[in-house]
Amino acid sequence: MDTLDITRMDKNQRLQAMEAIWDSLVHETEELESPNWHRSVLEERKNSIEQGRAEFVSIDELRARLKR
Repeated sequence: MDTLDITRMDKNQRLQAMEAIWDSLVHETEELESPNWHRSVLEERKNSIEQGRAEFVSIDELRARLKR
């Protein structure tokens, strides 16, 4: 299957394919190592919070802000 095959699928078929892939990954026991750029992003976000340039918000608060 290639990208062209996927684009020919309707939305429900693509969602079903994603669910099947996710289900197959969930049951694998080996851990995947995060790429190095993940660490950099997390460190930048932590520094922003510590320096008062960012804050944690709940998912409910985020949704409320996005609706404004």
